[in-house]
Amino acid sequence: MAALELCNVRKSYPGSNHDTLKDIDLKIDDGEFLILVGPSGCGKSTLMNCIAGLEEITGGEIRLDGADISGASPKDRDIAMVFQSYALYPTMTVQENIAFGLKMRKVPAAKIEEEVSRVAKLLQIEHLLGRKPSQLSGGQQQRVAMGRALARRPKIYLFDEPLSNLDAKLRVEMRTEIKLMHQRLKTTTVYVTHDQIEAMTLGDKVAVMKDGIVQQFGTPKDIYNNPANLFVASFIGSPPMNFIPLRLTRQADGWRALLESGQDRCELPLNLADGQSLEGREVILGIRPEQISVGTEADLPSLRAEVQVIEPTGPDTMIFVSLNQTKVCCRLAPDAAPNPGESLTLQFEPDKVLLFDAQSGERLGVTPGNGSSGRNGTVTRLVAR
Repeated sequence: MAALELCNVRKSYPGSNHDTLKDIDLKIDDGEFLILVGPSGCGKSTLMNCIAGLEEITGGEIRLDGADISGASPKDRDIAMVFQSYALYPTMTVQENIAFGLKMRKVPAAKIEEEVSRVAKLLQIEHLLGRKPSQLSGGQQQRVAMGRALARRPKIYLFDEPLSNLDAKLRVEMRTEIKLMHQRLKTTTVYVTHDQIEAMTLGDKVAVMKDGIVQQFGTPKDIYNNPANLFVASFIGSPPMNFIPLRLTRQADGWRALLESGQDRCELPLNLADGQSLEGREVILGIRPEQISVGTEADLPSLRAEVQVIEPTGPDTMIFVSLNQTKVCCRLAPDAAPNPGESLTLQFEPDKVLLFDAQSGERLGVTPGNGSSGRNGTVTRLVAR
């Protein structure tokens, strides 16, 4: 196992006038599970290939246990990679596919047999060892691809969107298998995905990427609760965070944010840092669907709103209302959900309100520092008083 550190890693291609990767700084400790998540084209697979040595970096350093491996060939990095396409040899059996890498390294036959048996038992594919890839399902092929990597006992495992070719049910099952495998082996792992559910459920640390830049790096809980900007807030979470445009006004007793539903209105009193010039400024209020409740608690800001659409999902029901002429989703328990056309009283959890600058998309309330919560420092929450 090993600690992995990326120091100001840059990547550009000949003829391109911009960097594909821009000053990537990440560090994960021995045995941690890092998720690289972002939309297609954000640079996450390129970064994965740079770690593996399949792509040369333009600048910066990649360190493994403190040693710079930026110039090392892939075979000398002691890193195993599982690809999206499985990349199994069609003419070989499952046993031969798993053993192939060990044979290339001239591992003794007895040791190869021992490793194949160990991996097959770990992945529960012992009954498949004599089959060819064409005789396997997608999930079974993915297990074999993982087994080939596991047999090497490398310092780091790299997974490049390994579940994207599987159906929804199998993805959930394989996600659980990967998490259990990591808990048993405790091997440092880097995992690329565009699926934010995988990012939230698998990772010890998550790096959210966009346009070759790490937008935020931290724990899944921290990124979910304290997104650094509008992009992170919108990308992480299902259903996504609500974004409500509004203007802030300053009154004698402090700052206020006005919400209107057409039927009713309410003012959210906000505790903003002194000296912030926000008078009349366009901002975006962010609040997650589960943080809007139905009730009549006297100490919570509330307003009446008409239900436009309901979407039952089983354990929850999503209802949609209009606030500030914007569609807003609320996540309710099934027995609390009204019918379309009915009105209900919505209340807002004061300590869950986030504010973003409408122009830059940056989170308001960022204090100087070098915390891991965001690119520009430690994020502090703006709360209702």
